[in-house]
Amino acid sequence: MNEEDQKKNEKIKKMSGSFNILSNDSTDGHGGYGVGTMNLNNVTPVFIDPEGDEAFVDMGALHARSAVEKRIKFLKEREAVPNGKLFWLVWVTVEHIEGKPAYTGVGACEMIVDREIRRGYKSMPEHVNNMDKSLKGKIIVDHMDDKSKQVLRRYLKDFNEEFWEASTEELKQGLGGE
Repeated sequence: MNEEDQKKNEKIKKMSGSFNILSNDSTDGHGGYGVGTMNLNNVTPVFIDPEGDEAFVDMGALHARSAVEKRIKFLKEREAVPNGKLFWLVWVTVEHIEGKPAYTGVGACEMIVDREIRRGYKSMPEHVNNMDKSLKGKIIVDHMDDKSKQVLRRYLKDFNEEFWEASTEELKQGLGGE
């Protein structure tokens, strides 16, 4: 950069003060615009229906607008939904491990839905925290029942065997061993 361009940049910095992007990555630690945001490009919401023995992706869950959640008023007390159906919303993150794509983070969240009374239970803090932990490469599945773990394991393996093989032993063991 020549001297004239440097002077222009300095002048612009002084004028704009509060809006200063230093790189293409707004979360690289400079403390400016965009800090505190989450990049959701690599996370996928996978629903587990243990009763139906199935797993499915519903991207609407990123904004609490999934088919499971639609037209349901969620309450903070599990006891308020005694006849509800159990679902698990599992935040699955895919990143590269040693140059290969793998399931690097998995955060499971309990959800109970009673369609008949249009009420459900979920803990929003749990959903937010487990999504964040998934994005950070943590495996949070210990609180899931064995059947749900089996359904998730089968789904992840069937979806992409290479991703599964490249994943950590912690995930494989957490979902019922190899």
